[in-house]
This record gives sequence, structure tokens and C-alpha cells, in this order.
Amino acid sequence: MSTENKFGKISEVRLETEYRDGRVILGDVYFTAPFKIMQPFYPAPDYMQVMVLSASAGIMEGDVQKFSLHIKEGTKMEYLSQAYEKIHKMKEGKAERRTKILVEKNAFLKYAPLPTIPFKDSAFENHLEVELADDSSQFLFQEILSCGRAACGEAFAYRFFRNQVSVRKNGELIYRDNTRYDPEFFEMDGLGMYEGYTHLANLVFFNIEKTEEWMVRVRELLDETPGMEGGVTRITSGDAAVRILGKGSEPLLKILDKIQTNLL
Repeated sequence: MSTENKFGKISEVRLETEYRDGRVILGDVYFTAPFKIMQPFYPAPDYMQVMVLSASAGIMEGDVQKFSLHIKEGTKMEYLSQAYEKIHKMKEGKAERRTKILVEKNAFLKYAPLPTIPFKDSAFENHLEVELADDSSQFLFQEILSCGRAACGEAFAYRFFRNQVSVRKNGELIYRDNTRYDPEFFEMDGLGMYEGYTHLANLVFFNIEKTEEWMVRVRELLDETPGMEGGVTRITSGDAAVRILGKGSEPLLKILDKIQTNLL
């Protein structure tokens, strides 16, 4: 399959934080077309929100993207995207993105891009690799994967969607989610897959302590919320992971926000 980039080279974003004069700032910024970086927002002096903008309508055939986030010691950052991630129709090729994240000691990153929408006949590979320096490196991972444009009759009409997430701490692998969705070979809305739902949300708290009482409250919230089904569990590292099936991005975004704010 062709991976020729229509921008003539790899589209790249590189961010590096640092702490200076009592506040966290972007110490190093680099980006190429179609990306730009907005001026950071500051909910608090020691907490920075960074939004990545794109001049493109979405991910196109042949796109090759590379992201690098370096969260330095003592800094806190939230990564945001501009809009829902649209993966457009492709004739025969694919698009790919590779993201590498390093969270140093006593640092925090919330990685929360908006939901991904794979259009009919699209093909996309996403690789996210995260390195946590030690137990003091906090990482909050959030993602929502949709079935496609269901209202247009394009539920699971993409050619394939592959999404691999790996998280290491002190060099040791503590979490891996290797998603390989191929509607030609899998019954995507069947048992063990989306089971009649159209959207899947993942939320994982790394090195962010969550008590058993908190987990019970999350389960209760999910049980009493109509139109979705989910659960919360502990992974091998002891971190908490939440997975929810729903029928729309907005309801899932709202309940993820509740889980992170009202129940933190």
C-alpha cells in the first residue's frame, strides 16, 4: 500500500515542556504542515493546556504523521485536539501516525484528543508509545473510537483500523492495547466487539491512585446511565482502566468528564 505523503514529507509535531518562573511553558516547539500549535491555555499557573490545530480537513490517503511529546520533570500538561479526527476515504492506500510520549519524574500529562471517525473505505494505522520515568510520572489516557459515520450508513464501512497503545514504566511494559479492526473478517457489531453500540471509549489512569470505593462509584455511575455499557478494572500494574460502549461521542465525552472530575 502507498504511504506517499501529499505534503511531500512526514507531517510532524514536537512539543517539550519546562518549568520557568513559577509556571509551566513550552520550552521547545516544532511543527510542519498541516499542523500548528495554539497559544497555550492556563487553567492554573502550573497546568498548561496545549491544542494542536490542523489546516487539513482530516487524515488523507498517504498521510504519514509523527508526534513527539516530552513532559519534563515537575511540569503538568493537557494535550487537546482541535476537532474530531476524520479519516477520509482512500482508494487503495492507507495513512499512519506514530506518537511517542515521555513523562519524566513528578510530571503529569493528560492525553485527550477528540473522538476518531473512520470514513467508508478508509485505512489507518496508529501507534502510541509512552514511557513513564517512574511511579511519580502520571499519565491520563483517553480515547474514543467510533464505528464511522453511522448516520450516513457507514457503520464499520472502513477497510481497516489498527490502533496500538503501549505504556512502559522504567522500561518495563505495563500496558498494551493492540486493536486490529477489519470489518471484512470480523463481525464488528457482534458479541465481543461493539455489540450493537457505535462508539468505544477508553480511559486509563497511570500512577494516579484510585481506591476500591472509587471503582464502585464508577460502576454505579455506568449502571445508572442509559444508552451505554461499561466497566472498570485494575490492570496488572495496579492502575485503573475504564472501558465504555455507547451510541454517540457526546454522551461518552460527558461521562468521561464526570468520571475524571466529580469522582476524582
